Amino acid sequence: MKTVVGLILGVALLVGGGAAQAFDEKHVKKLKAAQGANLLGTGVWCEGCDLSEAVLEGAKLRKANLEGANFEKAILRRADLSEANLTKANLSGANLGGAELMEANLTNANLSGAQLYGAILWEANLTGADLTDAKNLKKAELDGAILCKTKMPWGEDNSGCK
Repeated sequence: MKTVVGLILGVALLVGGGAAQAFDEKHVKKLKAAQGANLLGTGVWCEGCDLSEAVLEGAKLRKANLEGANFEKAILRRADLSEANLTKANLSGANLGGAELMEANLTNANLSGAQLYGAILWEANLTGADLTDAKNLKKAELDGAILCKTKMPWGEDNSGCK
């Protein structure tokens, strides 16, 4: 497990080669350490972390507290973000193809322009989230998702307001 985790998140550290990287290397290392020690979901957090443009494909971030984290243009294909706290997170332009976001809290998250092909958002809280210009939203699974004041490509959706 640690080898796979290290490989997945270690790739993020190599992004950009000689070019300037957008993400904060310390934040990626923090997630890698928490994941490798199997501490995610036990109060481990990366609140406000800058993970923009990081390659986190297949990352296991279940129950992680990522409130306010910046995932702009990050690659999160097939990542497990189930039950993660992504309140006010910036996921604009992120690739979430095939990602698991079941029961994730995406309240007021920015998913504008995010790639959502095959993303699983069952029972996710998307209250106040911005999904304008989201890509392949029709191919995402939104069963039971809370849509209240949610900005969708077709306008505001209030179908899940209580």
